Amino acid sequence: MLKVFLVEDEFVVRQGIKNNIDWKSHGYDFCGEAADGELAFPMIQKLKPDIVITDIRMPFMDGLVLSRLIKKELPWVEIIILSGYEEFEYAKEGIKIGIAQYLLKPINGEELLKEVDTVSEKIRERHKENEIRDKYIKEMEENFLKEQKDLFQYLVTGSKSAAQLLEMADRLDIDISAMWYNIVLIKIQSTYHAYEEFSNSLIEIEEKLKEIADEASLLMFDRNLEGKALLFKGDSKEEIIKIQNGYLDKIKDMLMEYENVRYFGGIGIPVNRLGELTVSFEKASHAFAHRYLVNESLILKSEEIEQGVYIEKEKFNISNVNPKHIDRNKIREFLKVGDKEEVIYFVDEFFKDLGTNVMKSNMFRQYIIMDAYFCVADFLEDIKISRDEIETFDADSGILQSEKTAVNYIVRIIKKALELREKTASNRYGDIVGEVMDYIEQNYADEELSLNLLASHVNFSPNHLSMIFSQQTGKTLIKYLTDFRMNKAKELLRCTGKRSSSIAMEVGYRDPHYFSYLFKKTQGITPTQYRGGKNLELGEE
Repeated sequence: MLKVFLVEDEFVVRQGIKNNIDWKSHGYDFCGEAADGELAFPMIQKLKPDIVITDIRMPFMDGLVLSRLIKKELPWVEIIILSGYEEFEYAKEGIKIGIAQYLLKPINGEELLKEVDTVSEKIRERHKENEIRDKYIKEMEENFLKEQKDLFQYLVTGSKSAAQLLEMADRLDIDISAMWYNIVLIKIQSTYHAYEEFSNSLIEIEEKLKEIADEASLLMFDRNLEGKALLFKGDSKEEIIKIQNGYLDKIKDMLMEYENVRYFGGIGIPVNRLGELTVSFEKASHAFAHRYLVNESLILKSEEIEQGVYIEKEKFNISNVNPKHIDRNKIREFLKVGDKEEVIYFVDEFFKDLGTNVMKSNMFRQYIIMDAYFCVADFLEDIKISRDEIETFDADSGILQSEKTAVNYIVRIIKKALELREKTASNRYGDIVGEVMDYIEQNYADEELSLNLLASHVNFSPNHLSMIFSQQTGKTLIKYLTDFRMNKAKELLRCTGKRSSSIAMEVGYRDPHYFSYLFKKTQGITPTQYRGGKNLELGEE
């Protein structure tokens, strides 16, 4: 029900408009009245009516001044001006302000109601357009998230100039401009579910994370299975640290509500240029790599790692090496869920945990290399891959020559193992993607079909399914579903005489207006134009 507010200084006229029209039966809520603009404006600010009917000549504040104030603060409000003056200057000023109607007094209730109905139809059309646009934005959110991920990769790899980054961010309506920046990497996972399983608790946590991050000083980027990247912004280094600590405390407090959840974070260092975010990210990544080396929930600062809070610094002595730190389970865990881009950070932090001088010993280098080789070989055999696929350890090949050559060898065989793991997983994920495609083909007419529903069907998290679907097909899942439906719609438009509204229902859109909007948005022409044989011109997606 649209709300109507009346501003009129003549009491008799005001009462006549208020009482002689049955506003409620015509679908309107007469929400308030005032005798002049000065009294009316604070009431309008509070009540937020859809339509304001105002006289033009009033004491204290006239209708034109009031209209300017309303349009400045509440631009969506439609204004109908009543005037006893047929002067062109008044009408011209009203048009400039953006009023909907300029009506001359006297006017009876029936005529006024007719004009209000005309304005209300305009409002309803605008509401409908906004609903359609919002629905489209929501449905295309997966595409937006992919573009966000791409932006973050450019930010932390230094492959784009500051001007290019700002332009990309502007297209996504993301403000990355600031005096200072810092990056925090964080991952939250269930200790109960397998990492790819669909978990309602994790979905709930993700929604709460978004709410916590909904501030101008913090941008959140999705990193698929690697969790989230938080980009903090501020006017000074001190402000960045204060904001950052406040948000991380909120996250920790929120996660205390959940059992069987582990979190881990790595904090970078504040920098004052976009081009230096690569440094902040690298520092955060080093700290973040410790998640494979400890079992408890932690958020580590890169400075703590560098200052040796978690590192022994004595000279090498075999008796000083903690055998618990020589834990192939840590390597095995990384081989299961680690990312190829993280290998160098993981290996670096793994050896730091052993002690700073351990790799200076030729004997210990040989021991660690052999242990790493057999750990990788065992992992590959567990996933049905021959150990012959990795570089064999040969004492005469120069691998033992120095700490650097030894570390490089371990990095190489772990990277190779991850490549083989991804190849094997890709084959398995191909079956999952095929199952999703089959499900879409069987159920595309169901309007409720969504990323969440498809993820639940194959028992994956939405983020994980989105990632593997994009990797396997080169399209986001929502784009694939939309394209599938549009192709079915084009087939029906060309091959049948069915009405556009019926075709919309058949391809999963109950709202024919939304179907027409989406068809035009994705195909560049309307369904009617397509049916008429107009050449297809691809539009925006």
